[in-house]
Amino acid sequence: MRLDDRAVRERMGRIEGLLHEVESLTDERAREVTLETVQALLELYGEGLGRVVALANERGQRELLEALGEDELVAHLLILHGLHPVPLETRVLEALQSVRPYLESHGGDVELVRIEEGVAYLRLQGSCHGCASSTATLRDAIEQAILEAAPDIERIEAEGVAAPGVQPLIFCPDGIRPRAKSAVA
Repeated sequence: MRLDDRAVRERMGRIEGLLHEVESLTDERAREVTLETVQALLELYGEGLGRVVALANERGQRELLEALGEDELVAHLLILHGLHPVPLETRVLEALQSVRPYLESHGGDVELVRIEEGVAYLRLQGSCHGCASSTATLRDAIEQAILEAAPDIERIEAEGVAAPGVQPLIFCPDGIRPRAKSAVA
């Protein structure tokens, strides 16, 4: 039985809910055994996926690897196990390229400065920089594109998104917040 993407997302949500229940078990031994079992299964499935990727690489199956990386569920599993065939930086650059026409239609642009320890550092540019509504529009488009292409990015920091005298902002999957004064762009 093959699940469609909606059903897969529902199953992932169910698993997440079950894991939260396991973590809240009062029986410490039951919690430890359950979490250890889940971890062992993840490691075993990760090994299996690693072998699939290695076999495809050995046999020159680049098209297969690309197709695996394009499937939503498989791509997330490959990312989870550090096996995605497309490097993180390439996925982020492709995501930025996909929103570039939209950004340009708003008089803006974006540049990837670097990726470091799960954080994508961006530089936003353009005539709309400093306008709160334009900033929110650009932020949402950029954040959505990056997180779809590279859910392994933990945080997005951008410079050039605030009016003079206003602190730069940090994009996170759970929203936007002012940057701490000690953070460096």
